[in-house]
Formats: sequence, C-alpha cells, structure tokens
Amino acid sequence: MRYIVALTGGIGSGKSTVANAFAELGATIVDADVIARQVVEPGTDALRAIHARFGAGIMLPDGRLDRALLRQHVFSSPADKAWLNRLLHPLIQQETRQQMARADGRYVLWVVPLLIENQLQSQADRVLVVDVGTDVQIARTLSRDGISRSQINNILAAQASREQRLACADDIIDNSGRPEEITAEVANLHRRYLQLAASATRQD
Repeated sequence: MRYIVALTGGIGSGKSTVANAFAELGATIVDADVIARQVVEPGTDALRAIHARFGAGIMLPDGRLDRALLRQHVFSSPADKAWLNRLLHPLIQQETRQQMARADGRYVLWVVPLLIENQLQSQADRVLVVDVGTDVQIARTLSRDGISRSQINNILAAQASREQRLACADDIIDNSGRPEEITAEVANLHRRYLQLAASATRQD
C-alpha cells in the first residue's frame, strides 16, 4: 500500500508553494485542486451537467468553466453547493485513486485543501499542515485572486479553523515568510517521509 502524506492548509496559506518544493525533490504529487479542474474540462459530462444547471453564463468564451463565477454561486446558495459536491466529489475521488495507483514514488504527497472539512484525514498515513495567520491568508488572497474581502471572509468561514487543522497535524510548516525560507524544512520532511515509507513497506 502506498504511503500517503496529506498536505492541507487554508486559502492563501501557500500549499502550492510547499507542494512544488516537494516536487523539486522528487516527491510524487496528487493534487485535488488540479483534479477538480480536470473533471470539468471541456467535453466532460460534469461540465455539461453544470452548464445545464447554471446556464450559458457560467461558461467562459473559450468553452471553459468560469470557476470564479461558479464559486460565487455556490457560496451564496447551500443547495447549489450541495448539488455540485454530489456531482464532483465522486469524480474527484475516482481520479485520485487512479493517480495514486499509477504513482511510482516511494510516497505520495496528496494535496487536499478541504482535508479536514471533508474528514479525509483517516485516508492518509500522515498529515502535513501549511500554517499561516488569518491576516496573511487575507492579504495573499486579495493580491492573488482579485476577489472582494467579503468573498474571502465567506471562504474562510466555510473552511476549517486554523485550530482545527493544527489539531489534526502530524507535521506543520510555518509558511508566513518568504518562499525560499521553507526549502530546508521541506528537505528535512522529504527525508523523513522517505524513511517512514520505507519502514511501512518493510512492515507490510
């Protein structure tokens, strides 16, 4: 069985930066956000279902999904959010399992923004939390996504709290500084995960 390290963190915490640092060291990455985009690519059944529910306005001129507009819809409508989750979660889980089965690294770094919210931590051997303060989350998201402060507050309210994430963590990376500051910490954790994966394989 593949050794799985789940990486999670709130919006604006820098999960992608940390995941990229692991990838540069040779870690195999399975990213739930990337998969979530793949399952709604043009031509997919999921995109056709979303188009049928929300209308042509939910599409960009090039035929792709307007993810920002969809986000606004689901955060203002619990019914739409529940419908979308029922549609996408099984597809994302199926593709995740397939990618993990194809992975050839000694461990998989499974990037899951909503790990705690969806109570998926039991599916991982170890949980790594990328941690920053709320002020940093807000500042980074404002700069990166160009959405309003109220939208960010809605997203933060829908996510697990910082305390809830930290309570589930086996390892924590403080990513409140410059990206290069995490390089050594990621390298240490990568070595640790290789050791843990090797030990788990021997036990199997």
